[in-house]
Amino acid sequence: MLERLDRYWRVIATAIAFSTFGLGGLLLRLVYFPLLQWLVRQPARRATLSRRAVHRAFRLFIELMRVLGILRYRIEGVERLQRPGLLILANHPTLIDVVFLISLVSNADCVVKASLARNPFTRGPVRATGYICNDSGVGLVEDCIASVRAGSNLIIFPEGTRSVPGQPLRLQRGAANIAVRGQLPITPVRIRCEPPSLTKGLPWWQVPPRRMQFTIVVEDDIAIEPFLDRPDGEALAARELTRYLTDYFSPSTETTTHADA
Repeated sequence: MLERLDRYWRVIATAIAFSTFGLGGLLLRLVYFPLLQWLVRQPARRATLSRRAVHRAFRLFIELMRVLGILRYRIEGVERLQRPGLLILANHPTLIDVVFLISLVSNADCVVKASLARNPFTRGPVRATGYICNDSGVGLVEDCIASVRAGSNLIIFPEGTRSVPGQPLRLQRGAANIAVRGQLPITPVRIRCEPPSLTKGLPWWQVPPRRMQFTIVVEDDIAIEPFLDRPDGEALAARELTRYLTDYFSPSTETTTHADA
């Protein structure tokens, strides 16, 4: 009986949390960002302040979900995310992975779907923060490299979308191209959610039998030089790096790595 009541409460609590998230995004768009546009003339300064506002808002959202009993979390190696100019690559098991990561990085940049720039709840933050839209075509890779070199911490999910539980990990080659062409080391982040929830194809109201436990581990940087030290060219280097990252982020590899630790 108590388990059933707890599950009903978590459905209600999740609705409260996501409604608050949407209203918060609307408030930022209608109040904070217009004030920032009016008070701060320098575009770079406006983008920095906007990113900090989103960072704090996402921290509050994660804390709200914890207080409401929706989730718990454990984070390892978060100090590695405090350095400037990082290319942060992470696996993508749940809907709120990007919220978690931006809540940990004060000057985060990220590649977002172009549809988010048109959504009334998200277009304000996307435009004000200067996040990179994925519809910029051939210039996307160069935009990402320039962001990291300017000191931003760029968050990318190499899968391009959430993982499908039970199916092999499939990584796109864009993240590897950014690392190879920009000669940028990779800061990898492993995200695990038990029991699985907020996965691709699963509605938010289908909550798991117990509250979610997130484990987020920021690993040591992956050097890019070994992939560049070959005569095959950037295209083959990116292909080899993509294969390496696929193995690295695969659930079986993650289990083995933490079992050995």
